[in-house]
Amino acid sequence: MQDRGKGSSDHSNCTALARLNTRMFRSYQSIKEMVKPKAESPWGNHFAFLHVQLPELVASTELNPIEFIRKAQQIIKRKRSSLAVYLTAAFIEIVKKLKGHEVAAQYIHKTMVNASMTVTNMIGPVEKMSLANHPIKGMYFAVAGNPQSLNITIVSYVDKLRLTLGAEKGFIDAQKLKSCIEEAFQMILKSVACEIQQKN
Repeated sequence: MQDRGKGSSDHSNCTALARLNTRMFRSYQSIKEMVKPKAESPWGNHFAFLHVQLPELVASTELNPIEFIRKAQQIIKRKRSSLAVYLTAAFIEIVKKLKGHEVAAQYIHKTMVNASMTVTNMIGPVEKMSLANHPIKGMYFAVAGNPQSLNITIVSYVDKLRLTLGAEKGFIDAQKLKSCIEEAFQMILKSVACEIQQKN
């Protein structure tokens, strides 16, 4: 963003589509229980989405990247607790019931096309797992077939966080993106370390 901003007169907005899981996790339910007509947590995907305008990178946030993160977090928190999330989820359900799954899918696809990128996350296992007695060192997930040029997915596993980026072929310089992300993480780490030192 910083490199793109230098010498650029284009002030077009960059919008991220944040996907939110609206399924209620009260307790574990088997598939048999979920497919019942009046199940507490019915089978199938239950989600809504938020259009989040990315904060503009200005001189002050370049010096302190934590400010940029806090601003983005404030925007998401405010929008996540708004009525829009529930109305979007309810609207998708109504369209599904009245017009069918295909029309609902078309609406979702149209919404996704109008976003610059998507961001979604998933809480992973808090304990180490194994598959056929082979310990799993780490995991990630990716969303395929999206119309966006850039997809970001995040998953946690025990005490590690894994971030996955999927980009349209030829859309972005992969090596430059990798080095920018590494540099951003280092900047954030240094900024957090400075804040901790100042508090102590």
